[in-house]
Amino acid sequence: MIFRSIRKKLVISGKIRNYLVYALGEILLIVFGILIAWKINDQNEIRKNQIVQEKIYESLYEELNTNLNVLDSALVRYRNNTLSLEKSLKLVGLQNHQLSVESKELIIQLKFRNSNLRSEALSSINNTNKFQFIENESLTELIAQYPSHLKSFEEQEIKIRNIVDNRLKPVLEKHISLVDMLPDDIRYKEIKNHGKSSDYYSLLNSMDYQNSVIDQLLQTKIQTDIIKALRAKTALLA
Repeated sequence: MIFRSIRKKLVISGKIRNYLVYALGEILLIVFGILIAWKINDQNEIRKNQIVQEKIYESLYEELNTNLNVLDSALVRYRNNTLSLEKSLKLVGLQNHQLSVESKELIIQLKFRNSNLRSEALSSINNTNKFQFIENESLTELIAQYPSHLKSFEEQEIKIRNIVDNRLKPVLEKHISLVDMLPDDIRYKEIKNHGKSSDYYSLLNSMDYQNSVIDQLLQTKIQTDIIKALRAKTALLA
């Protein structure tokens, strides 16, 4: 309202030059105001992006460090499983009476446990447009590739699980009697005296058992290498 009044007075008075100078100043003032508003808005967007970026990095850091701990435990477990499987293969050919209690326990142990790796933060980044908040191109590439490494690990675990559940367990149940696991107690005297006994010799010399153990051993060694590679990728990201 004030600017409009000033313009009107200048035009009426015939001071065209003064009016033009005033008009130019008014335009510059408006442009300057727009630039300030744009700059403030731009700074707000930058702050918002920084907050999102920090949250992404925090989630990634927590998730990846959890995975490092899980992978360290898995590596120890798979190495121990490898040793147990190799020891059980050395028992092939022994008669029942030649097997110690420890050896029998080794044979019937089905050592397998799933490794629960986390991927929520990584999936959130890969399945949305959050890549725009990550400035490091190398990090972006590693994050994009990480799910394929996780998939290899998970698929190999499923393969080993199938060997244990669908091949090794059935052959063990065919030759090993649960009677052996009952304590020496008068309540179980009849079943222990007349129940079907375990036949470790037949089990150890069974092709199904040998192939199952060998396959699990080979797949376990493959998984150990996968874990090492995945751990290196995880450590690099973390």
